[in-house]
Amino acid sequence: MSGETRWGNPLFAPLRHWLEQLPTAPETTALNELLARHPVSGDDGRKIRFVPPVADGLAYECRVYERGEVETRADNWHDFFNALIWLSFPHSKRAITAAHVAAMAPVGASRGAARDALTHFDECGLVVLSTQPGLLDLLRGHRWPELFVERRRAVRECMRFVVFGHATYEQLLRPYRGLTAKAVLYDVDESWLGLADEALNAALDERLAGDIAAGIHLQPPALQPVPLLGIPGVTPDSEDPAYYADTGHFRPARRHLA
Repeated sequence: MSGETRWGNPLFAPLRHWLEQLPTAPETTALNELLARHPVSGDDGRKIRFVPPVADGLAYECRVYERGEVETRADNWHDFFNALIWLSFPHSKRAITAAHVAAMAPVGASRGAARDALTHFDECGLVVLSTQPGLLDLLRGHRWPELFVERRRAVRECMRFVVFGHATYEQLLRPYRGLTAKAVLYDVDESWLGLADEALNAALDERLAGDIAAGIHLQPPALQPVPLLGIPGVTPDSEDPAYYADTGHFRPARRHLA
C-alpha cells in the first residue's frame, strides 16, 4: 500500500508531515533519524531517545522521566505512532509522563482514576475544537444524528478533530465499526480553525500541556466518547443519514436511554 493511500484518512492529518518523511513500515531506525533532525528534550533538558525495551524493573514512565528513554519496539505500529506523538506534541507527552510519576508517589500508591484518565487519553485521546459551543453540547449529549446529519455543514466548517492517542492511530490502519476515541473538548475562536496542521499541533500542545499539568482532564468522566467513523469525511458510509441510526455504533447518552 502506498503512503498516499495508507495516510489518506483525514484523521491522520496531525502526523502526515512526519509520515510523508518515513517508510510505509514502522522502522525504528527511520524514527531515530527523524528525531536526530528534530530533537525533543525532557523537562530537565535531556534529549528524548527511542530505545528498545529493557527488562530491568523500571516503570515505563519513570524511564522516560528519569532518563529520557522512550521504549520503542521494532516493527511495531503502536510504538511507532507513540514516537510520532512525541515529535508532534512533546510538551503534552512530557506533562503526561510527569503526572504519571507524581501519581506513583509514595511508592506503592494505588494506580487511581488520575492515571487511568491519563492512560486513556495517551492511548485513545482526541481533541475536538469548535467555534460553536452548541455543537460541543450536541456531542456531550451523544446526539449524533443532530450533530453529524442535521448540523453536518456546521461540523465541517466550525469543528476540527485532532487525534492524539497513538493506539487510535494504530486502529485507524484498519478502522472498524464502533471505533471510539476519548475526547477533550475546546471552545475556540475562528483563528484556531485557520491554522495549518503543524501550527495547530503546536498551539494544541501548549494548551493541553498546561491543562494536564494543572490537573485538568485527569478524571475519566471528563473525557467524552466520540465514534470516529461518524465524523464527516472519515468514511463514505457516513454520507447516508441512515448510517447514524445504528445505536450499537452511535450510542445514546445513558440519560436518554433512561
